Amino acid sequence: MTVYERIKEISKARGMSLQSVAKSAGLSQNMIYQYKTVNPKTETLRTLADVLGVSVDYLLGNTDEMHSNKKDDNVPVDLDKVLSEEGMAMFDGQPLSDEYKKALLAMLKTMKGND
Repeated sequence: MTVYERIKEISKARGMSLQSVAKSAGLSQNMIYQYKTVNPKTETLRTLADVLGVSVDYLLGNTDEMHSNKKDDNVPVDLDKVLSEEGMAMFDGQPLSDEYKKALLAMLKTMKGND
């Protein structure tokens, strides 16, 4: 199976059109159709794999396992650490200000004390 066929198959299974996959990957609307004859660049393969939630090896036909090589999203997050340290925390697609992070941390600490 070619890279194009793999992309087409997994797109269909995910209920996505090839055009929407291309758009999500930052490609021109019809770029994926070119992969019938030409293989995409490595970085493009990575981006497409991320959009489709599969591994690059799956797209290349090196494995039949569709699973992504991404880190497990179910790893617990230490909110105390996230809200205490410098860096970005987000809510509803917007970064939280340092003041808001401090307020959330204070609220969580207060609630913990009320247990």
